[in-house]
Amino acid sequence: MAELHIIGQIVGASGFPQNSLFCKWGVHAGGAWRLLSGLKEGQTQVDNPQTGDMAYWSHPIDLHYATKGLQGWPKLHLQVWHQDSFGRCQLYGYGYCHVPSSPGQHRISCATWRPVGTWQEQLSRMFVGGGPQLRNPDLIYTGADRYRLHTEAMGVVELELGIILRRFDKYGVES
Repeated sequence: MAELHIIGQIVGASGFPQNSLFCKWGVHAGGAWRLLSGLKEGQTQVDNPQTGDMAYWSHPIDLHYATKGLQGWPKLHLQVWHQDSFGRCQLYGYGYCHVPSSPGQHRISCATWRPVGTWQEQLSRMFVGGGPQLRNPDLIYTGADRYRLHTEAMGVVELELGIILRRFDKYGVES
């Protein structure tokens, strides 16, 4: 079987309305892909930068996949959350990006967005916190009904990923 190694880190995030951020992440791959080692989801620590607006996480990602085909190439899906001084967590953004298909070191900027909701939900978010969230998180990377959502752009999550491809040439894929 062909093998894919993903080794890197979620560096951090910037451009969000407030600091004190953390990130929940996961990897979605098609049915032909089998995870040999590593965790396919996780969560970073909360970072509250004293200067600047960049939250640094340096959260490691180390995955090893085996596959017989290219269909369902892995995607990273992200959720950025804000934790307030009372320990309450509020969703600040969803995002996803494809894992690069060429070997080597890659720097990826993943733009995020969040649902806007009704004007009552927006007013409630300002005073109480919280806000609308997706019932089905698969919408982050499938896009089937995503066109019907009313969203607003949020910040950017930075990733550094090293990609190693092994035995793809035996399956007709040139790197």
